[in-house]
Amino acid sequence: MHRTVPVIPALLLAIGLAPAPSLLASEAVEQVQSEPQTKLVNINTATSPELQALPGIGPATADRIIEYRQKNGGFKKVEDLMNVRGIGEKTFLKLKPLISVTPPKLLGR
Repeated sequence: MHRTVPVIPALLLAIGLAPAPSLLASEAVEQVQSEPQTKLVNINTATSPELQALPGIGPATADRIIEYRQKNGGFKKVEDLMNVRGIGEKTFLKLKPLISVTPPKLLGR
């Protein structure tokens, strides 16, 4: 059995004819989810699509994470994520190696 390789999108990118960068929110989430996780997601600065790229985080939970950090001045440590409704210990343990926290006081520098 042989595989079909998506040559046309790669060829378009190579010759500079990439599609316009405007993405719908759902397309942005899909794009982030399809990219390999190489850097940690800072939960004090992550956008909703970036949060939704994390395992077990959907739109509603991403909104609650953003709401929590706005109301509480950001997360002080990654464990504070368990204070968000919908993030229990089991979910947190899956997320812990994928997330980071820049203390809120350092974000303004």
